Formats: sequence, C-alpha cells, structure tokens
Amino acid sequence: MSLWLSHPLFLPSLIVGLTIVLWATSLLPEFITALLFFTLAMATKIAPPDVIFGGFASSAFWLVFSGFVLGIAIRKTGLADRAARALSARLTDSWPLMVASVVLLSYALAFVMPSNMGRIALLMPIVAATAARAGIHEGTRAWYGLALAVGFGTFQLSATILPANVPNLVMSGAAEGSYGIHLNYLPYLLLHTPVLGWLKGGLLIALICWLFPGKPQRASDVIAPTPMSRDEKRLAWLLAIVLTLWVTESWHGIGPAWTGLAAAFVTLLPRVGFISGEEFATGVNIRTCIYVAGILGLAITVTQTGIGEAVGQMLLQLMPLDPERPFTSFLALTGITTALNFIMTANGVPALYTTFAQSFADATGFPLLSVIMIQVLGYSTPLLPYQASPIVVAMALGKVPAKAGMMLCLMLALASYLLLLPLDYAWYQLLGKL
Repeated sequence: MSLWLSHPLFLPSLIVGLTIVLWATSLLPEFITALLFFTLAMATKIAPPDVIFGGFASSAFWLVFSGFVLGIAIRKTGLADRAARALSARLTDSWPLMVASVVLLSYALAFVMPSNMGRIALLMPIVAATAARAGIHEGTRAWYGLALAVGFGTFQLSATILPANVPNLVMSGAAEGSYGIHLNYLPYLLLHTPVLGWLKGGLLIALICWLFPGKPQRASDVIAPTPMSRDEKRLAWLLAIVLTLWVTESWHGIGPAWTGLAAAFVTLLPRVGFISGEEFATGVNIRTCIYVAGILGLAITVTQTGIGEAVGQMLLQLMPLDPERPFTSFLALTGITTALNFIMTANGVPALYTTFAQSFADATGFPLLSVIMIQVLGYSTPLLPYQASPIVVAMALGKVPAKAGMMLCLMLALASYLLLLPLDYAWYQLLGKL
C-alpha cells in the first residue's frame, strides 16, 4: 500500500480522477470543477504551470471565446433570425419536409455560428413559432420530434465541422497540445461529412418521422421579408470572409481560432463593431470558456505526467487491437470512445482518448491522425441524452420528456453503429487513412 501511495503517478491520478468524477456526476458546476483542478494541480505541483494552464494557450479555447462573441452579434443584428426564417419559409408542406428542413437548418447554421448552445437558443423559438403556425403545438409527439430535431441536428451533425462543436475543439486542442498536430478545416470536413453528416442526417430524419409522426398545416400568414439593415449587411460580409478563410486554411495557414478571434475583435470595436462592452460582459459565457480551458489543461497534464501512457497500456491489454484485423481494431477504438462517453460525457471524451492515441496507433498500425479521428463517431453518437449537453438543453427548452429523448438516442445510436460504422470504415479506407 505504501509503495502504491509513493508511486509518482498516484497524486496526479488522484487529482485527474477526482476532476473526471466531478465532471461526470455534476456534483459541482463544470467551471468550478475546472477551477478546483487548477488549484489542486498548482498547489501539489504535479506539472509545470504552462502545462496545467496550457488550455488557455490552445486555439480551441480562443475559438470557443470568439464563437460566443460572433453569436451575440448574429443574434443582435437579427441576421440569424432572418437566415432561419428564409430557410424555413416553406417547411410546412409535408411532415418529412418539415423535419428535414429543421435538421438542415440546424446543420447549416453550424457553418457560420460555432456555438452549439447559441444555435439551439436561436432555433428553438423560431421552430416553435413556425410549428404553431402549422398547427403543431407544444406537448404533442410531433412537437417533441421537432424539438429533438433541433437538439440532435445541432449536436450530432455539427461534429463533422471542426469549429462548430465543443468536443471537436477539445480534440483539436488535445491533439495540438499532446502531439503538435494541427487539424485543418477542409480535410476534416471531407473525412466526416459524407457518413456522419449526410447519411446520419438522413437516418435522423427518417427516425424522427417514424417515432414522432405529425401532420402540419400549410401556414397562411406568410410574413413578407423586410430589407436587410446596414448592420446585417456588414455582418453578413464579415461572416462570409470568416467562412472563406476557414475553408481555405490549408492555403493561407491561419487557423480557424485566429480568424475567428480577428472577427471577434472587429465585432467589438467601438463605432465599427456590433456589440457594446455591456453586451459582451453579459453575453459571453465565461463559465464555458473556463470549463474548456480546464478540459484542455487536464488533457495536456494527463499526457505530460505519463497518466495517458499508463491508462493506454491498460486499455491495450483489454481491447482487441491488432494490425492483422483492422476492422476489429476500428470497432474497438469506437467502443473505447463509447465507453468513455458514459463516464465523461461528450465534451470530456476527447481530452482522455486523444492522450491515448499514440499507444492505440502503435497497437493497431493505424496512422496517429486516423486514430485521433476515429473517436468522432463515438462521441458524436451518445447512447443517452445526458452524454451530450446540447441535446439536454434542447429537450429542456422544448419540454421534451426524458423517455422520448432516450428513445431517439438509443435508436439513432443502434442504427449508426450497425449501418454507419462499417460505411465509415470503408470511407477511411477509400481515402487511404487506414
């Protein structure tokens, strides 16, 4: 026992384990747990300060920050509301079209609005108003379907867009901090969109239409669009420039975080920008920023202290990872991500999994970058709603019963693992990633 207590990994493992348990059980708010991690890690000197606070230097942290700033501007100017209404103008023609339009809208906004929570907060009242005009009211199964379309479309499909999802950002930051690997926007989009975007979106639409049937009525009170204001036009041009720079990152080499931060700077400029200091102070979710910095700091600490290598070695003994059986290895790596999802929820999974990636790559013979990318299917496919906080928020805003959310979660996960996982493996092989 004394030998175990004197082991150099005991204290770091204890602090990391306590942090993970608190995040998994929500005994404390997530940002307070992050602050506790910073405090204990610095007080016990388990790692240097630049490691423990490394999350604040990560591009993922600044992309989350700039996403909040841009989200405030998009909502304030009315540009997001205009875009949503324009895309949903004819979504009441049929139930499959209505569901598909909500899912598509949730997915499309992810390209220009990085915050999951911001997109859900924006879309829910718009979808509710449109549903009411179509004769679909809160408390009905059809309404549950639309509310879940917002939550699932926002979280699960946005996993295919690098800057649009917190787990993606955590993975990006962990890969950068642990291995010096910088993920690029366009290659990431190409790797994940066909299977986890388009095909999964089709599965989501089909399951919602089947589990939550509805009969919308054609809305009669069509509101004529008003001309765009000067601020809307200016912000639209700014967002177009940002999106262009994100897509062409491999050409100019400027990461999405720094493009977003430059746009946030312009947004905050007096007389030139769109939001005031007071709106910035009340609108930017500093709690989430601290939480993200805590997760990234934890990931870097796990790597630098050797915890990641130790846990990776343990998992290597338990999971069937074999270079001679690549599909089994692909399945095992996805299973590891799914298991971690139960403990840490989607936001925390990439922080741990990514630190094990080198050991997994050595055991499977897969390239390191491919091993890191395989986790996306697992953390973007929760088995239960609590594993993805955006889905929980959408259910709360839509007053969706837990049973309805669990049913869709389980059905979509089952369909994804049975149908999409083999297709995802085939797509990786086609692209030469395995």
